[in-house]
Amino acid sequence: MATVALTVLLLSWGAVVTSIGAGMAFPDWPTSLGSYNLLNPVEGWWEVPAYLAEHGHRLIASLVGLFTVALAAWTWWEDPRAWMRKLGIAAVALVILQGILGGLRVLWVSLDLAMVHACVAQLFFAVLVAMTLFVTDVWRTRDGVLPNTDAAGRLRGWSYAAAIVIYLQIVLGALLRHPGAGMSGGYTALHVTGAFVVVGTVLGVLVLAEKHFDAVPALRRTAWTLTGAMGLQFALGLASLLLTLYEPSGQSGLVAYVVLTVAHLVVGALLFGTSVVMALLASRQEAPAPVRETTDRSPTEVSEPRSDPTLASVES
Repeated sequence: MATVALTVLLLSWGAVVTSIGAGMAFPDWPTSLGSYNLLNPVEGWWEVPAYLAEHGHRLIASLVGLFTVALAAWTWWEDPRAWMRKLGIAAVALVILQGILGGLRVLWVSLDLAMVHACVAQLFFAVLVAMTLFVTDVWRTRDGVLPNTDAAGRLRGWSYAAAIVIYLQIVLGALLRHPGAGMSGGYTALHVTGAFVVVGTVLGVLVLAEKHFDAVPALRRTAWTLTGAMGLQFALGLASLLLTLYEPSGQSGLVAYVVLTVAHLVVGALLFGTSVVMALLASRQEAPAPVRETTDRSPTEVSEPRSDPTLASVES
C-alpha cells in the first residue's frame, strides 16, 4: 500500500510535468544538466518551477524504484506463492522499463515515447494494485468466491470489458495530453465516445453485482467504488475538455487547467486500478464439485446384510 501511495504521487507529479510543458527542462539523462548529483544537480533548482517539476519527478521515480525492489525482495522472501513472487519480479522489470522509457524520451526528444511512458506507468500501477489485493484477507481466505452460474459468467465478462475499455481511454488520453497529437477532432471524438462506453460498462458491472451477488459484500463494495470513481472521472474529463477548448487565460486559468488535468489523470489511474480489482475478484470461481464414483451392485447385494462372525459364534 505504501508503494501504491507513492506511485500515485509519482503519477500526479508526472501529470504536472506534462501540463506545464516541463518534460525537457533537463535535456540530458541520466545526468541533470551534466551533474550526477541526484539530490542537488543545480543550486536552487527547487526555486525554478520547471526544474522543480522535472527533477522532482526524477527523485520520486527513483524512490518508487527502490520501494518496488524492496517489495519484490520481501515478497520473494515471505510469500510462499510462486506466482506472487514472479509478479514482484515483473513489477521490478516494469519500473526499470519505465525509467528507461523516461530517459530515452528526453535523449531522443520523442513525444511518442512520452505517450508510451504514460501508458506503461498505468500498467505498472495496476500491477502494484493487484499485488496489494493478493495479500489482503479477502483474497487469501477466498471469501466471496463466485458460484458457477450464468450470472457470475456475465459479471466476469463485463468486469473484463470495463478494465479493457478504461485502459483504452487512458491510451487515448495520453494521445490528447501530449503536444503534437492532442486536441485533434478525431482523437477528441474517440475519447468522448470512449467515455460513454466506459459509463455503460461500469453501470453494467454495478447492475449485475447488485442484482445477483448480495452475499458477496467485497464484490458489491468494489462495484460501487468503481461507479463512484467513474462518475468523478467523467465530471473531471468534461471540465478539462471545456477548459482546454476555451483556452485558459491568465494565471488563474493556467492553475485551473493544471489542477483539472492532473486530477483527471490521477482519478483515471484510480479508476483503472479499481477495475483491475473488480476483474480479479470476479475471476474467482468455485472449483467444480468432484464426481462421486458409483459401483454396480445387484439388489441382492444391497439388501442382504453381512454376517457378523461374533454373532455367529454366540448363536452356535
